[in-house]
Amino acid sequence: MNTQQRLKKKIESQIKRIKKAEHDRPNLLSQTVYIGTLGLVMVLPVIGGVYLGRWLDGMMAGYSMRWTLSLLFTGLVVGIFNVFFLIKD
Repeated sequence: MNTQQRLKKKIESQIKRIKKAEHDRPNLLSQTVYIGTLGLVMVLPVIGGVYLGRWLDGMMAGYSMRWTLSLLFTGLVVGIFNVFFLIKD
């Protein structure tokens, strides 16, 4: 009788595990939202850096793109780290 009870408990736990896996299976909408989030956390720092750099370059006399390029690459690095940490979680 003891062996049957253990077998029954094991089967019940496996059934629960299978049902949970079916319920938590990612669908197309959740994957689309996840990829969209990845895109935003990558692009927003880049765009923010470019706009801030453009504004700082506009405050200086003469034609310069020093701040724009510097903050573009800084935004790119920040975006890459954001994506890395989001995927890591």
